[in-house]
Amino acid sequence: MIVKIIPSPLTGKINAISSKSQAHRAFICAALSQKPSFIECSEVSSDIESTIGCLTALGAKINKKNGFYKVFPIEPSEKKAYLDSGESGSTLRFILPVVSALGRTAVFSGHGRLPNRPITPLIEQLNAHGAQISTNFPIECGGRLRGGHFRIAGNISSQFISGLLLASPLLKEKTIIELTTPLESKPYIDMTMSVMSLYDVGVEINDNCYVLSENNGYCAPESIRIEGDWSNAAFWLACGALEGGGIKCGNLSQNSLQGDKAVTSILSRFGARVFSENNAISVFPGELKGIDIDASDIPDLVPVLSAVACGASGQTRIYNASRLRLKESDRLQAVTDALSSLGADITQTSDGLVIGG
Repeated sequence: MIVKIIPSPLTGKINAISSKSQAHRAFICAALSQKPSFIECSEVSSDIESTIGCLTALGAKINKKNGFYKVFPIEPSEKKAYLDSGESGSTLRFILPVVSALGRTAVFSGHGRLPNRPITPLIEQLNAHGAQISTNFPIECGGRLRGGHFRIAGNISSQFISGLLLASPLLKEKTIIELTTPLESKPYIDMTMSVMSLYDVGVEINDNCYVLSENNGYCAPESIRIEGDWSNAAFWLACGALEGGGIKCGNLSQNSLQGDKAVTSILSRFGARVFSENNAISVFPGELKGIDIDASDIPDLVPVLSAVACGASGQTRIYNASRLRLKESDRLQAVTDALSSLGADITQTSDGLVIGG
């Protein structure tokens, strides 16, 4: 298929779709709760469909009507579950510990690059606490997870920590999750704990440890609303910074814990004009200049910020982004290839990109 793109000034207003990151966590917590509940979610991506599919295969019932999902919790079962994670690392890394905590027998499949993405450190910790999980795809899962002291690196994937946190309320024993290296993508862990708190689960933080002392399970509220997705909105906001009459993006909570909310401050640093009002952000072009960007907490913003850097005068340096090579694709290479094909001056480093405007 050939698509012809005709350049034109971009301007107008658009509402952000529902947050994929928050939706993953909410559907899992709701499916593990003690009573049915509603989730208001305007849009779901293929990754969320994978999570919903896995929860349904485990015995949850999830019905959609008029933008609301009614989630009936997973029923106890001894039946072997076949779980398709699609290409979603979040689905696999979140639900694998949950399945182990439930004591279910299951087989996880995956597609695209998912079978090649890091999972072994998480499996090793699960197996050390009672699970019996293979390390090759399709992943065979058995045994039953016990609580105790988990030790895991914080700089490979924050999803490992989130998966352990999501499973912990199902365990009888006190659970301690100790980070053996500095944590990257901390906002995603904060979001996990925030969603868990909506389902009446509290997590203590002691130095480099996350602690769950009282495991009373999840208790769902009657309903929750998934907030707007800052990661998705970042592309529209970046367009507003580059040219045209400005773009306004609504449905964006200023109090969000999403790390990619940082896109507004970064666009301001580039020189764009950024305004906020009533859960909406407006961005207008300005005199853009190259900047340095630490991507350790905002790896998903790197592609769109790289595009903005091409429209800025001077050099932009993006660093602490090496984990992007372990995503669905090698995103540093993909960004380099795409922008180079359009004539950009872009060079890869060991952990990021250098872009000349």
